[in-house]
Amino acid sequence: MAAGPPPVLEIEPLAAPPDAVVRLPGSKSITNRAVLCAALAEGETRIEGALFADDTEAMFAALRALGADLDVDPAGDAVTVRGAGGLPEPGRAAAAGGAAGAAGEVVVDARMSGTTGRFLAPVAATGRRPVVIDGHPQLRNRPFGDLVDGLRGLGVEVEAPAGPGRLPLRVTGPMRRGETAVAVDRSSQFLSGLMLAAPLTGAGLSIRLTSESVSRPYVEMTATVMEAFGAAVETAPDRVRVAGGGYRSPAVYRVEPDATAASYFWAAAAVTGGTVRVAGLGRSSPQGDVGFARVLGRMGATVEVTGDGVAVTGGPLTGIEVDLGEMSDTAPTLAVVAAAAAGPTAVRGIGFIRAKESDRIGAVVSGLRRCGVDAFEDPDGFTVSPRHAPAGALIRTHDDHRLAMAFSVLGLAAGGMRIENPGCVAKTFPGFYRTLDRLRGGGREASGR
Repeated sequence: MAAGPPPVLEIEPLAAPPDAVVRLPGSKSITNRAVLCAALAEGETRIEGALFADDTEAMFAALRALGADLDVDPAGDAVTVRGAGGLPEPGRAAAAGGAAGAAGEVVVDARMSGTTGRFLAPVAATGRRPVVIDGHPQLRNRPFGDLVDGLRGLGVEVEAPAGPGRLPLRVTGPMRRGETAVAVDRSSQFLSGLMLAAPLTGAGLSIRLTSESVSRPYVEMTATVMEAFGAAVETAPDRVRVAGGGYRSPAVYRVEPDATAASYFWAAAAVTGGTVRVAGLGRSSPQGDVGFARVLGRMGATVEVTGDGVAVTGGPLTGIEVDLGEMSDTAPTLAVVAAAAAGPTAVRGIGFIRAKESDRIGAVVSGLRRCGVDAFEDPDGFTVSPRHAPAGALIRTHDDHRLAMAFSVLGLAAGGMRIENPGCVAKTFPGFYRTLDRLRGGGREASGR
């Protein structure tokens, strides 16, 4: 049996600045949206460049529990989905491995995947069979209340025995109305879930936003993927309308590399003074986190964006003030870059990330202080004010993959960085440490696949 990752991993600093081209696995966010649309579409779809990680495997297993027909090919980064033309037939769930609950309900384990739990609850509500959405204790601690309110506005019966807005949720459809409202100031995933379910309704849905949306680029990403599967979506700042009529397979759907994963390698270039080019991402990417490279440019890095790649070259860095509300997953990454910059960096607009896999404001500040960096929590973010170069320390990840990856990047420049529970990166990027180590190879190409 292969040995698992050590309980603590020490990151060796780079001996020289990297000069590398990095090829990364597919986007988690796009993979889960595309596989879900394919399962609901008419026809067979081959999804190429798919990510295979804990979060996407949670979606694959959950769809199978509902009765979907998927063949996975991890070696080929591909998933073949034979669509059901709507919510899979209830009778197929048991054969596909779905857990049986009381009164013929299906129990879906979303594990630690927010997209799986928050997308499948609305999709399940388009049918009449009760579906229980549950998950790992970490996911149980994350909010679902705004989604529950949106579903109840559609006439869906939602029970939350563990308390308001917490998993497990028992969802019983069908949707009885064509309009609802949802708050999106804590997560855009609530809106994306309702959007993804909307084509399965007879007349579609009109969804009114009762707050300003965080992570808005993810909503646009949802619309882009849905449109590739034949859905008609109209987005506006305060409302989203989606037509009924179902999904249609495009036959082949290609997933581009993960832009959030790319942020770690652009950050590596910034903090070490090297150059890293991420292939497969460019001007046309629907992923908002591609904008992280521009933030590094504001700090003093050199950024080159082409049609098929983004390269970052480090240089003297200066602190900035920035709102990361539209790319909040990159906040821990920017925090470690800020630790290597001259002057303070103030990150704003991310108060909602306290309810992610960990309290990403408190945990980031704590980790930076362990590294000897002055850092402070703010009401909607944090401030990093380094007085001298950061030092390595033992970093508590709180089982949060983004904390582990961000502080590992800082370890390339600061000796003695030790990462507790490095295996948590498998949630979205199982090959992260192999790819990071390949930056030590000078000009060699580094692949995360």
